[in-house]
Amino acid sequence: MNLEEKLEGNLIIIGGAEDKKGPKIILKEVCNRLDKEESTLVIATIASELPEELGNEYTKIFQQLGVRNIKVLNIRDRKSAFDKNNIEVIDNASLIFFTGGDQLRITSLIGGTPLYAKMKEVYEKKCIFVGTSAGASVMSDTMIVTGPNEESPRKCTLKMAPGLGLIKGVIIDQHFAQRGRIGRLLVGIAENPQSLGIGIDEDTAIEVYDDGKFKVIGSGAVYIIDGSCISYSNVSEQHPDDILSIFDVKLHILKCGDIFDLTNKKPISKFDI
Repeated sequence: MNLEEKLEGNLIIIGGAEDKKGPKIILKEVCNRLDKEESTLVIATIASELPEELGNEYTKIFQQLGVRNIKVLNIRDRKSAFDKNNIEVIDNASLIFFTGGDQLRITSLIGGTPLYAKMKEVYEKKCIFVGTSAGASVMSDTMIVTGPNEESPRKCTLKMAPGLGLIKGVIIDQHFAQRGRIGRLLVGIAENPQSLGIGIDEDTAIEVYDDGKFKVIGSGAVYIIDGSCISYSNVSEQHPDDILSIFDVKLHILKCGDIFDLTNKKPISKFDI
């Protein structure tokens, strides 16, 4: 698989807390990617410990936005991920929307199951995948599980795990500015400098397209941390609570309408389009 194939996809990745009561710009864009009369939107509440409540909330919102065919996928245990009825729900989906919660619940409940295999299959067939909050972090092949917020970055204070692998070569963090998460994403990139770090603010999303580019939508910012030119870092397992030291990190900050080329690791200004 070449770099372009790793970084392309029909994805909308939301930094969490997207507007649900006002203009609903991001959720409207999600619905606009569908044939609202014919397509089936599946709300996957796998990350949540309150799946019914969250499923009902998003069902009402998507109905108000004109989507006629909506199903809720509640996976409470691994046995549910082997259920043929649940697999059929995924097989008939045009768009799958992962809610927030705990991203490790998603991978631990469906990883290696027939349901996960079906998700990968429909993704290759151009089903659109959308994730918000925990559902955003899980989109990449390596995801942040936990790490300190609003602190100076420390060498080995980050817990990471494999994600769903729908987009490779990136590490995604959400609720970014609101929870002061730049330090922990810097640690993630120091440990994995081959990956791009993508921090997404609340009520902000990136739309990832088949050509390996993404566009920012919503009210906040998106932060890109590129560690490919790091000249030095002190990352090691010794003295894990020491402050991280890292040189020559590149940072881009994008707002609504800005475009980033994942393949070439560079932003594209409106003057270059």
